[in-house]
Amino acid sequence: MRKILPLLLAAALTACGPSEMPQKADTSEANIPTVEELAANPERLKELRQQCKTDRPKLGDLLCNRVTEATRKRFYGDGETPYTPPKESPKF
Repeated sequence: MRKILPLLLAAALTACGPSEMPQKADTSEANIPTVEELAANPERLKELRQQCKTDRPKLGDLLCNRVTEATRKRFYGDGETPYTPPKESPKF
């Protein structure tokens, strides 16, 4: 048993082999617009939102995540607007 255990351990370690490094996407990060650029151009943002819905694997997660963040930023604004309740409460 003492001789078999190191042999099995050595066989298991050699069978694993080196791990593969993840490959980068075809588009580099420099070519992808920033969140601010997307938020400033609503027509382009709308077009990219539709493309992300239909073909996300082709565009990549980085671009679609930036599109989502730009959409959220345009919807919520900068977050500095205070809440101002109405002067009169609603009547039901």
